[in-house]
Amino acid sequence: MTKTGWRITINHMVDEDARLDMVFHALADPTRRAILQRLAEGGALVKDLAEPFSMSKQAVSKHLQVLEDAGLVMKMAEGRSTRVMLRPEALRHVENWVAFYRSFWTDSLAALAEIVDDEEESGE
Repeated sequence: MTKTGWRITINHMVDEDARLDMVFHALADPTRRAILQRLAEGGALVKDLAEPFSMSKQAVSKHLQVLEDAGLVMKMAEGRSTRVMLRPEALRHVENWVAFYRSFWTDSLAALAEIVDDEEESGE
């Protein structure tokens, strides 16, 4: 592979890491997770998303901006209002990351279970 090819691969990995960091940062906040849960039912206006929270519309807008920056939602103007829609494809980065570690832990737990079974059989 050429140096240019390596650079593209490394840049792609950095981009993926940065994207994953942004998604995890967005998901770290319970308000943002609640907003995503609500949006899983369908798009909503910002004012409707702000309603159940004891915070200002501006504070909710800041949370929405973090979600948008992470690629988890998209905003669309609807007259003088803004509709927010969930973009679940952005969660694929998290799904891929978790899948990698799921296989690691599954293998590790299977090995541990085998050790415990061997010890029980030998009477230790």
